[in-house]
Amino acid sequence: MAIVDKPTDFFNTLLYTGNDGTGRSITGVGFQPDFVWIKDKSNDFKHGIFDVKRGVTKVVSSNSDSVEQTISNSLTAFGTDGFTVGSNALVNGNNNSYASWNWKAGTAISNNAGSPVGTSLASSGSVNTTAGFSVVTYISNGNNYTVPHGLGVAPNVVIVKNRSIDKFWAVYHSSLGNTKATFLDTTAAPDTDATYWQNTTPTSTVFSVGTNSGNNSGNAMVAYSFAEKIGFSKFGQFNGNSSDDGTFIYLGFKPAFVIIKRTNSTGNWVMQDNKRSSSGGFNENSYSLYSNSTTDQITDESELDLLSNGWKFRNALTDNNAAGSTYIYMAFAENPFVSSSGVPGLAR
Repeated sequence: MAIVDKPTDFFNTLLYTGNDGTGRSITGVGFQPDFVWIKDKSNDFKHGIFDVKRGVTKVVSSNSDSVEQTISNSLTAFGTDGFTVGSNALVNGNNNSYASWNWKAGTAISNNAGSPVGTSLASSGSVNTTAGFSVVTYISNGNNYTVPHGLGVAPNVVIVKNRSIDKFWAVYHSSLGNTKATFLDTTAAPDTDATYWQNTTPTSTVFSVGTNSGNNSGNAMVAYSFAEKIGFSKFGQFNGNSSDDGTFIYLGFKPAFVIIKRTNSTGNWVMQDNKRSSSGGFNENSYSLYSNSTTDQITDESELDLLSNGWKFRNALTDNNAAGSTYIYMAFAENPFVSSSGVPGLAR
């Protein structure tokens, strides 16, 4: 399998300061993003999630089960090196500090692949098979069905949101298996129920959805699917140890963005990246945001030592490193540990 030599071609974190202006161009992403996740890290505002398939001004929030909103002065355009925002405080409040996480998809898809499980629904969206990411939309039918994801390989993570009615964010994670779902918008522990994913693991063409995955007949849905790619992404599980000499998580790359969720009990979805550094641009980082909460940036916990081939915990907090506790994670790369040409990625 090929190594992704330059992960920043497909994912990048960009920080910016708002100015309350209209038609504000936010540049420096390095590519045209097709999935943009924005959080005001200086205020208790909701998360704003945008993608090219649902279209500009269409907002869903990871911290809420609420329906999709149309906010005309939010994200108003996807550009070749970033995006354009209006004056809404969700994305551009005056002097407010924002973090944006940006993924590239880029290839349009529209299909209705067959499936051995249930009925396969038509889906359309945007996919990047090199980076293992797709966003697809579809209309649910209220029954068991499958949805084409376009990746060409089985996804490790699928995140599903009902856009039409207030419904939870259902998350499939390969480390939890096909009998469990966890929920991006809450601190709840994973729930075991066959009606989330039909007890069926995603295939190279489709993922399976049951009647309990926010699935109501005639509702508009969106799904974000991620598959592991060497040098770019990894999705796994680890055990905590309640030590400042914490658990080391091997990724095979230098992490740029990590999301962590406790699974044996309740816990926040902890989000950390390589741009919001608490150590002046060096490895150790204790700045956290929570996908399930509107709270502003937490500056004194979740200390991750971001290394050239993974990360190591330097604390003993229950949200990420409690002894005897299990955690799942999603991680995206800044650099591969060793590129296809033998060039090493170095920690700072």
